[in-house]
Amino acid sequence: MGRRLLRGLGWLAAGWVTLTVLLVLLLRWVPPLTSGIMVQTWFSALSSLPEGGIRYHWVPYEAISPQLALAVVAAEDQLFPAHSGFDWRAIGKALEHNSRSQRIRGASTISQQVAKNLFLWSGRSWLRKGLEAWFTLWLEALWSKQRILEVYLNIAEMGEFTFGAEAASRRYFGKPAAELSAAEAALLAAVLPNPRQFRVDAPSRYVRSRQSWILRQMRQLGGVGYLQDL
Repeated sequence: MGRRLLRGLGWLAAGWVTLTVLLVLLLRWVPPLTSGIMVQTWFSALSSLPEGGIRYHWVPYEAISPQLALAVVAAEDQLFPAHSGFDWRAIGKALEHNSRSQRIRGASTISQQVAKNLFLWSGRSWLRKGLEAWFTLWLEALWSKQRILEVYLNIAEMGEFTFGAEAASRRYFGKPAAELSAAEAALLAAVLPNPRQFRVDAPSRYVRSRQSWILRQMRQLGGVGYLQDL
């Protein structure tokens, strides 16, 4: 009985690994039709969804302004080109800060955010963090850095019910994502920590301040050439 149980658990584990690897591998080339966070948003806001529902329109990396790619890296994960999915120094600082403060500080890389946004759900639990780490490892192993950033730019929430660069650019600036200026890109990146509280179309003083900081960081990183080797 014990051996049979162990064998069954082994097959379940092997099936889980195979399923997740195949899913990650498939999405290396296929644009996702939706994401875990979009589905969660849809279910939690059925009664308040705008006409037309969630705004989401996939476009390839080449159809997104390089200014926006640089802006989100400058704002969210400046070591993105170099790390292997986790910023251990930032994680250490976050753990130290959270141990002595009630204001929780995150340390998720862009890779981790793609893992969470694409495959999982929002919220704080050890189960979700463990699954996030699992998917992050496979994303880094099977995708290029450019693919990870491409998916992030397409599925990140940049406004209420608005996901991705193309939908946000057309909603807030009336033009395709390929034409975003550095200032517009920095404004979109400025709301990423909380796109339902911070607004692109009515930016608060804090959002404007963060936009200015992001623009400075973009210049200090050396401009769009910083990401040319992804």
